[in-house]
This record gives sequence, structure tokens and C-alpha cells, in this order.
Amino acid sequence: MLEIAEGLLIPFIGTALGSACVFFMKKSLGRGVERALTGFAAGVMVAASIWSLLVPAMEQASHMGKFAFIPAAAGFWLGILFLLLLDHVIPHLHLYASKAEGPKSKAAKTTMMVLAVTLHNIPEGMAVGVVYAGLVSGTAEITAGGALALALGIAIQNFPEGAIISMPLHAEGKTKFKSFLGGALSGAVEPIAAALTVVAAGFIVPAMPYLLSFAAGAMIYVVVEELIPEMAAGEHSHVGVLAFAIGFSLMMALDVALG
Repeated sequence: MLEIAEGLLIPFIGTALGSACVFFMKKSLGRGVERALTGFAAGVMVAASIWSLLVPAMEQASHMGKFAFIPAAAGFWLGILFLLLLDHVIPHLHLYASKAEGPKSKAAKTTMMVLAVTLHNIPEGMAVGVVYAGLVSGTAEITAGGALALALGIAIQNFPEGAIISMPLHAEGKTKFKSFLGGALSGAVEPIAAALTVVAAGFIVPAMPYLLSFAAGAMIYVVVEELIPEMAAGEHSHVGVLAFAIGFSLMMALDVALG
């Protein structure tokens, strides 16, 4: 169980370490750097959605023959619709956006920015949780290496996300400690969501293909709705695209090497 607990905390540690950059960096991140980091995170999430979630979902439904895609497709759409719902009920402000989304709120701009990052951390926590739930059950054909690969991949892409949220908070007048805390807390939802998923492992196993693809759909929603627009905002540049390719390749390599 210690191995499971460590695995669930790895993504949060990545966010916290990234947020700690505010203590060591005097200037805010340049626009090109933020674009590259966002592209990298998007690449990791897309690769994780495919190799760690959708492909295993279809493999576990292989007994359905030509219709093995049905659980993956159904779960994928449920994940998309779930994040769409959260997008409409939680007030949040995306980076570089001038107008907040969701219901009207009097919350501060910085609070809304943290909520935006927290919102897209939910599916990442669910993804790690459902994979470790399959590992705990021992019946979902998920290896310890495969689960670790996903946790490490999410942690790697969480590192720049932590910096992207903490540095702007400090630039807007927050103390370094409060900026770090805001960035770190945005990732706290991940181990919570993951732990709840593992606790319910006994109920999850029969629906594992649906849940794996559900997490994939939720992550793809975040990539398309938030990360890609932020990566491409402003002056045209190929930096984000190249960083996306690097993140995708790294996550793909991790999943194959460790899985």
C-alpha cells in the first residue's frame, strides 16, 4: 500500500516542485517559455490519454471482438461531457483570458486562475487513480510499471504548470509563499481524486474500460479547450508545437519502457 500511496502523491509533488520556482526565479516566465511549457503539458496529456488509458480500455474489452471500441468510445464521451459540465458550474479564469468562464463570481482574479488549473487537474487525478485501482484489483491487466509511468508523466507535466500559476501570482503582488501555496494547492485535488478512486476499486473493476476512457476524455477536453488555445495565443510561433511533440514522445516512451 505504501507503493500505491507514493504513486498517488507523485503528480502533486510535481506541481509543488514547479510552484517552488517562485522562490528561485526573480522574473516572471517569458511568454515563449510559458507557451513551450503549455505545449509540453498538452503533449504529455494526449500521449497518456492514448497509451495509458484508451489503448488499455480497448484491450480489456477485447472479448467484445469488433465492438471492443464501444466501452472506450462511451467512456470517452462521458469524460468530455463531465468536464464540459464542470466548465459551466465552476467559475474560473484561463491564463491570458480577459473574461472569466462559468457562473458569475466576485472572487479575485488570482483565485479564478487557481480554480482554472484546479479544474483541469481533476481528470489527471482521476486518471492516476483509476490506473492504480486496476493495479490494486489485480484483474485489470495493469502493471506497476504502467501505473508508475502515468504518475511520472503527469508529474513531469505538472512541474511547469506549477510554475505557470505561481509566477504570475507573485507578479501580481502576492508574497512568494502565498504564490507557492496557491500553485501547490491547485494540484492538491489530484491525490484526493486519485485516492477516492482507489478506495472504490471494488466497484470500479467491472467498469474499468469505461473509467479508463472516461479519464482520457476528460484530459483531452482540457487539452483542446484550454492548453492548445493558450499554447497558440499571441504572436505566431512553432515553439508550442515542438514542445508538444517533445512531451508526447516522452510520455509515449515512458509508457512503453515502464509498462
